[in-house]
Amino acid sequence: MLNLVYSLLLAFTLSPIWPLGPNPLPGDPLVIVNKMNNEVAFINENKVQSVQSAATGKKEELTPEGFFTITVKAEEPYYRRKDIEGGDPKNPLGTRWIGFDAKDTDGRIYGIHGTNNPNSIGHYVSNGCIRLQNTGVETLYDSVPLGSKVLILSTNKSFEQLGREYGAIQ
Repeated sequence: MLNLVYSLLLAFTLSPIWPLGPNPLPGDPLVIVNKMNNEVAFINENKVQSVQSAATGKKEELTPEGFFTITVKAEEPYYRRKDIEGGDPKNPLGTRWIGFDAKDTDGRIYGIHGTNNPNSIGHYVSNGCIRLQNTGVETLYDSVPLGSKVLILSTNKSFEQLGREYGAIQ
């Protein structure tokens, strides 16, 4: 019996379907954050589904650039730094948290989240996270599954061009 278990584990780990391959594959969800113009695009099913204004780091280096994976999602997130419960109007994280693994973190440090300060959207004001209007982050939260990729960069390229370059659009 033990030999059977070991054989199955070996077969799954050496199988060409394990891991399930690169993400995104054409048509897979991809979130792109362009710090140059403070916009966030959601790409799915081979097309740009939405583009919305965002707030990013008050200094360029605060919002990390790169290709990351969404590892945590939370409704009415708790703000640990100042011990503010989710749903509290003073909570700066707004109504949703979409955390990703930037700088070898676990998705609880860097994220895309709502805000209790809607006038901050479109500006360079955060400590590194990406802020969206609460309605925008709620829509994104409902659309993007765990394991999806987040691309953060500063560029003049269009979201369609980036989607093609990074494999989310054929």
